[in-house]
Amino acid sequence: MADASEINPAPPTTVPRAPSTRPAPPPPISCPPSQFNPTTDHPNPNAGALTSSKTPKTPKTPRTPRLSLTPRFLTPLGSPMRKALRLTKLDPQDAWLPITESRNGNKYYAAFHTLCSGIGIQALVLPVAFTILGWTWGIIGLTLAFIWQLYTLWLLIQLHESPETGMRYNRYIQLCTAAFGERLGKLLGLFPIMYLSGGTCVALIIIGGSTSKLFYQIVCGTTACAAKTPLTSVEWYLVFTCGAVALSQLPNLNSIAGVSLIGAITAIGYCTSIWVVSVAEGRLPGVSYNPVKTGTRFQHVNSVLNALGIIAFAFRGHNLILEIQATMPSSEKLPAHVPMWKGVRVSYTLIAMCLFPLAIGGYWAYGHLIPANGGMLTALYHFHYRDVSRSVLGLTSLLVIINALSSFQIYGMPMFDDMESKYTSRKKQPCPWWLRSLFRAMFGFGCFFVAVAIPFLGSMAGLIGGVALPVTLAYPCFMWLKMKKPKKYSLMWWLNWVLGTLGLLLSILLIAAGVYVVIDTGIEVSFFKPH
Repeated sequence: MADASEINPAPPTTVPRAPSTRPAPPPPISCPPSQFNPTTDHPNPNAGALTSSKTPKTPKTPRTPRLSLTPRFLTPLGSPMRKALRLTKLDPQDAWLPITESRNGNKYYAAFHTLCSGIGIQALVLPVAFTILGWTWGIIGLTLAFIWQLYTLWLLIQLHESPETGMRYNRYIQLCTAAFGERLGKLLGLFPIMYLSGGTCVALIIIGGSTSKLFYQIVCGTTACAAKTPLTSVEWYLVFTCGAVALSQLPNLNSIAGVSLIGAITAIGYCTSIWVVSVAEGRLPGVSYNPVKTGTRFQHVNSVLNALGIIAFAFRGHNLILEIQATMPSSEKLPAHVPMWKGVRVSYTLIAMCLFPLAIGGYWAYGHLIPANGGMLTALYHFHYRDVSRSVLGLTSLLVIINALSSFQIYGMPMFDDMESKYTSRKKQPCPWWLRSLFRAMFGFGCFFVAVAIPFLGSMAGLIGGVALPVTLAYPCFMWLKMKKPKKYSLMWWLNWVLGTLGLLLSILLIAAGVYVVIDTGIEVSFFKPH
């Protein structure tokens, strides 16, 4: 209406006209522009009187400019459209890569992926750490580690989108290079991130193949299996790898949301079944809860640090958080960090409900008798193979196998993404389906080769926890300081400096302790001879 009044202004002089058969013009157009107020819904009571006045000129009043060289929706500095356009500085190749190919994720997908990647076989060795730390320090250490890693997880979620630079950091290594620089970021983050992805897939093949062999023995029975020629451990590893490679042909991260849901359900299922069965069967005779102290004082300190490494390794998945968040759409009204944090809160509530009963219940049931290699799963088969029904043992084994298959997909996705990015950056086109399948098959069978060549990799849980510690507990704190630049000596400044420094110090000590314990106590090294 305001535009209409500007286009058809009142004439400078008003002369009374004779009655005409033509209809009168609409009142808003006949009103002088000075009396027309487009910001109100109520009519002006003086409009009628002013319409009939014979004012020769229309008084000038300030009004909003109608024309601009830029579109109207881009004019306000804080408009949602402008910010949305700033946040679309994405690499064009992202549309071709499996992590960012689909951006229709939501809080449910986030919960599925986070739960599947955050809980798994690494939790089964938590009672082993309690044999060194004891009840009090074991619970305190587990609680502090849980709060600490949840805080750094929140930092990563907040750092995913940067209004200052207008970027979405869709991968952990991208955030590292943005915070620390190209060379230092890759030096600090590339090896731990790739090691966490590839090393976890190798460990999943080992546990999946071994559990498949055990499941077959439980199902067919001792006498029936003795009459047949059983598969060797290498052959079971190969069976599991073939299943993992076949499942890895799903194109992108969003397409495996259903797989992650199955993995999350099976992880909760076998963790719960293991500690419930162990507690229901009661404590073993001769169980002791006194912390194990062997050797010299120096050796005991190293054992304590190795136990802290086991606890640190129990909390994994930080190297996948930004990748999971990258699958979500983001807008001014609903940034990606809002549904991501909702999904993470639900998933980590369930993770806590699994890890704490597993660690406390397992240590109560087995005490210092808990096997160091395999933890709760080995203890369940070793001590209760004859006491528990075969159906329960078989179901637990099946849940472990399904969870290992599901976890392989999400932990392998960064490796798939990295291999395909090298092709797309050179060819400037998406990876064809046959080459994508070849890449994933090469990765899967490469992990199979490492699992066969180094089957004792799972015995180094403490050392692996030390290597993964900066990615989980240290780097997010320093990246927050570098990118957000909190006020000096403020609470966030002190908190992140203290936690980041402590995380790096613990990482150095845990790696040194892990190496010493492996060398001092020894591990059963058997290259190309998996058990």
